[in-house]
Amino acid sequence: MSVFAEVVGQDAVTELLASVARRARENGDGLTHAWLFAGPPGCGRSIAARAFAAALHCRSPDGVGCGRCHECRTVLAGSHPDVVVVRPAGLSLGVAEARELVARAALAPTVSRWQVVIVEDADRLTEGAANVLLKAIEEPAPRTIWLLCVPSPHDLVPTIRSRCRLVTLRTPNPHAIAQVLIERDGIEPELATAAARAASGHIGRARRLATDAQARARRRAVLDAAAQLAGAPTLAESLRIAAELVDAATAEAGEETETRDAAEAAALREALGVEAGSGGRRPRGSAGAFRDLEARQKSRATRTQRDALDRILGDLAAFFRDVLVLQLSGTEDAVANVDVLSAIRASAGRSTRTDTLRRLEAIMECRAAIEANANPLIAFEAMAIALSDSGGRTSG
Repeated sequence: MSVFAEVVGQDAVTELLASVARRARENGDGLTHAWLFAGPPGCGRSIAARAFAAALHCRSPDGVGCGRCHECRTVLAGSHPDVVVVRPAGLSLGVAEARELVARAALAPTVSRWQVVIVEDADRLTEGAANVLLKAIEEPAPRTIWLLCVPSPHDLVPTIRSRCRLVTLRTPNPHAIAQVLIERDGIEPELATAAARAASGHIGRARRLATDAQARARRRAVLDAAAQLAGAPTLAESLRIAAELVDAATAEAGEETETRDAAEAAALREALGVEAGSGGRRPRGSAGAFRDLEARQKSRATRTQRDALDRILGDLAAFFRDVLVLQLSGTEDAVANVDVLSAIRASAGRSTRTDTLRRLEAIMECRAAIEANANPLIAFEAMAIALSDSGGRTSG
């Protein structure tokens, strides 16, 4: 199976990347040294970048990106020595990390023709880190290829953007996502179709919903909360719902980070020779290392919580998007959240299109506030009040 089989619903992109990899194998040189993979969250931009890296390293005589040779398999598994993948775990990727990355990128490839550096979520580069990266892209090492992944080209500074070849990905349609879930993951067709529709074009989200019952339960709880808010609850009820949503996101984030944080702390203590039962006493001069670890873990915890909050906001937006679709078209064919169709019908009947647009705006304002580092509970409370207030209006 070709490495590009993992790239869902992006035929034009896969044809381009396969063609470029083929010419690079035939000609040896002339390959663009910096690429920008841009597309909405969940479209598979990082997957496309990894597939391109695998195709560049592929040595199969049957064609580039075979998916079977040692090079393809190790690139996709993340263990190839000449492919570096950077995924910012925290809120941003800073200058120190960028300098380490540039130093690694300057090394000659060890076993292959190219040294490929993939930066996922490159939009999280700080201004200083972007400047460091810019110098490396302006004067690249002769065998280094940069693959940067962002939601939008405008998420990068113009000086970097102008030096990259742009690859634009689109949101894949639910049918294409469902087919992948069925064929690759062995998901039952009805569940795969429901997960693909509910994920609103987000491949990773669809797979999670299809394979994780707890994720499906969390999503359903959010949709039920949306239905409650659409029913014009009291102020106290709206605030309670907001608090429950934030608590759910915090608990989910804690589950994701707790085990990893403990393992990292244990590894650092072992590396520094901190013995078990020593009462936590640390060797002289090790305080800085522990502070750095704690800072990274705090940043990662904040990022993980924001991601969980963003999933909740996405599910809320999807509910009211379905309400608006019903109000505009009068048909249910395009409704994504069919499992709560009765609640969507009820909301569409008791409110106007203007009310629904106000609700969607309130959700987007909450998302912007969270990204601007607002207190999550306050931001969600303001949103919940706006959502419940809208239900009582009949204007427009």
